[in-house]
Amino acid sequence: MEIASKYTPKEVEGKWYEYWMEKKYFKSTPDERKAYTIVIPPPNVTGVLHMGHMLNNTIQDVLIRRARMRGFNACWVPGTDHASIATEAKVVAKLKEEGVSKFDIGREKFLEHAWDWTHKHGGIILDQLKKLGASCDWDRTKFTMDADLSESVQRVFIDLYNKGLIYRGYRMVNWDPEAKTNISDEEVIYKEKNGKLFYLKYQVVGSDKYIVVATTRPETIFGDTAVCINPNDERYKWLKGQKVIVPIVGREVNIIEDEYVDLEFGTGCLKVTPAHDTNDYELGKKHDLEFIDIFTDEAKLNDYGMHYAGMDRFKVRKEIEKELEEKGLLEKVEDYKNNVGTSERTGVVIEPKISNQWFLKMTDLAKPALDNVMNDTIKFHPAKFKNTYRNWMENVTDWNISRQLWWGHQIPAFFYGDGNEDFVVALTKEEALPLAQEKTGNTALTLENLRQDEDALDTWFSSWLWPISVFNGINEPENEEINYYYPTQDLVTGPDIIFFWVARMIVAGYEYRDQLPFENVYFTGIVRDKQGRKMSKSLGNSPDPVELMNEYGADATRMGMLLTAPAGNDLPFDVELCLQGRNFANKIWNAFRLIKGWEIKEDAEQSTAQAKAVNWFENKFQQTLADIEHNYDQYRLSDSLMAIYKLIWDDFCSWYLEAIKPVFGEPIDRKTYDATIVYLENVLKVLHPFMPFLTEEIWHLIADRTEEEALIIAKYPEVSSFDETIIKSFENTKEATTAIRGLRSEKGMSPKEALEVFADGQAANEIYVDVFSKLGNVSNFNTGDKPEKGFAFRVGTLEFMVPMSDNIDVEAEREKLQKELEYNQGFLNSVRKKLSNEKFVAGAPEQVIANERKKEADALEKITQIEEQLAAL
Repeated sequence: MEIASKYTPKEVEGKWYEYWMEKKYFKSTPDERKAYTIVIPPPNVTGVLHMGHMLNNTIQDVLIRRARMRGFNACWVPGTDHASIATEAKVVAKLKEEGVSKFDIGREKFLEHAWDWTHKHGGIILDQLKKLGASCDWDRTKFTMDADLSESVQRVFIDLYNKGLIYRGYRMVNWDPEAKTNISDEEVIYKEKNGKLFYLKYQVVGSDKYIVVATTRPETIFGDTAVCINPNDERYKWLKGQKVIVPIVGREVNIIEDEYVDLEFGTGCLKVTPAHDTNDYELGKKHDLEFIDIFTDEAKLNDYGMHYAGMDRFKVRKEIEKELEEKGLLEKVEDYKNNVGTSERTGVVIEPKISNQWFLKMTDLAKPALDNVMNDTIKFHPAKFKNTYRNWMENVTDWNISRQLWWGHQIPAFFYGDGNEDFVVALTKEEALPLAQEKTGNTALTLENLRQDEDALDTWFSSWLWPISVFNGINEPENEEINYYYPTQDLVTGPDIIFFWVARMIVAGYEYRDQLPFENVYFTGIVRDKQGRKMSKSLGNSPDPVELMNEYGADATRMGMLLTAPAGNDLPFDVELCLQGRNFANKIWNAFRLIKGWEIKEDAEQSTAQAKAVNWFENKFQQTLADIEHNYDQYRLSDSLMAIYKLIWDDFCSWYLEAIKPVFGEPIDRKTYDATIVYLENVLKVLHPFMPFLTEEIWHLIADRTEEEALIIAKYPEVSSFDETIIKSFENTKEATTAIRGLRSEKGMSPKEALEVFADGQAANEIYVDVFSKLGNVSNFNTGDKPEKGFAFRVGTLEFMVPMSDNIDVEAEREKLQKELEYNQGFLNSVRKKLSNEKFVAGAPEQVIANERKKEADALEKITQIEEQLAAL
């Protein structure tokens, strides 16, 4: 069989993905095996693959492939999220380009456009995941707007409403003027912005006196319904019981008193705009103030804005400053930095606004979800995120679940009148009618009298059911699949959605299944560039994952992502890591070609060196496998990968193959060859979850396999005992070989020149002499008396010497060693000076101190070696 001289990912990856799909290796149906289930964090339906997706989905694929090989019934459920705000914004923008408003065409026609958009763009990201190698059960692909998932959402809403946990209320919300919907507190991103502090003059009624009020938002004076002072403020005792006139507006408003007012901020007088500030809203309720809404949904002034009606809020701010100044109502303006809330979705400044919305009471629902994370029934990796989770869950507020959007799950509430409470909740209008007739006592009500709430539910209100609804566990709570696959095992996600999604899925799990939704949560970090900046389109520092895969191959790109991806910590990504992955793939390919190129001689004897190397690698593999599995158990996938990398690159390719390979042109014995093939297969098995394409290709080239013998379903190696003495002896052998090779290089000796080596008896017992002799090109290994002159080297406590040939200039060698000794002694003194500095030791991080102590130990060892070499000259 001819093997290509070079590994070419493009020729391999598509072929094997089609093969896996054709053989249905990704498909899962309930059977007698134990299930291992992962549900994908559903990306936005109109999205494309970015670096964060690639990291997250590579980790999931590693976990699912390993579970499949370990004999579990592995089920990875893919899918996408309808992403209400993002998708509606794109459809609205597309229609706007065509000169059409969504309100012109109406809800039904708009939804047709939204579905067209979804069908056109919806499959892109899933196809990109296939290129990555994601082994999802694609037959199970779900979309949060699928009919059964939509029904699940509606049923949960009705159930929670009937339990008294969902209510409708007139409350302050965060309004996104671009998306024209409210958003949750968690979707508000606060950014420090340069602004101004305006000092406005409010005339006291019945006098020519003015008080000064500081505000960052003078455009909101049209909604002022009071001015508040602190009752303990001595400066304003004279104001108690007075009224003031709102500048420009001319409205008389009361002076109210409340200790909420900060004596130190501004002037100590606070303008109160209950309809447009969260804190003012609370003051308004407490003091029974009038609520005046001055903004349209686009954040333009409405008729309350007088001559500014129809003008954008920020333009009004500029214009009103001029008018206030002209009328002598502006005392001064100062530069001011403050945190401004912006919409996570659109980036615009949010506007506090009072609105009728639907809310879910969270306090009681949150308790089991909090308790079962804090007691580690559900484990977080890393555990540091438990504190973040606890802080939010202990202070959880009612969840605002309604959005002023058409794309999404329409709220199943049906109004029969104009009042805020004139509604019933039901799955359909037909089911709602008898409820409305019963509630009103009016049997004359007809379907035409009912109108469904126009609003849609928050996108997260569907995705919080995801681990249950993908198995239809809401609509059919006792179906075979939900009972088999639920709860799932591992969730892989980012900490940025710990509140939006993770916490709420846990809440839903305990509410609707009375059990956890997943056993472990693996939090990935943020992918950053090598300068530490978060990758983003605006910075232009985020590579296209598809382009990376095209250039380096999916395996190399996966490996590049995971080499520096510790759970919960940010990933400093550099394209060089993909190059390292590609080099690793080539290293394995070349090692495989070397092995397959050997001629086998059936009656050839296995040499002692080969026997010892074979024995060593069996034990080394088991030791490394134990480390790999321990790291998996701790969700340290990067550490698992690094252990595999070192096992293959260093131990297998560099040391093992070097130790067992036959002399050039000569055959290898059957026993050594067969053992080598077993070891190659074993390292391919542990590498497969990380680099599935390369490993599957080599697996099939090693031998003709039947379709039941694909690597993707091969039995994963099991950890067994290993002999640390054998491993230690080989480590000593490696160090001795490295030392003698270094000596050759340093002294100008040819690698082809066989050397005689002297050592004590202990050395002969603690290294593999046969292996050392082969790797170090040693002609004779003596344990007798050492020669008077020679080059000494050491491996731990073991001492070795190579006799000095007559053509060596002893004096020049001594002078060279003396200089090296002086350098190392100087270096040692500088390190010890640092360590003797109590201030440095007390203030430096523990790792820094440990590094300095290692430098000290290394310098001492080097000095000892040089002194021994000098003594031997």
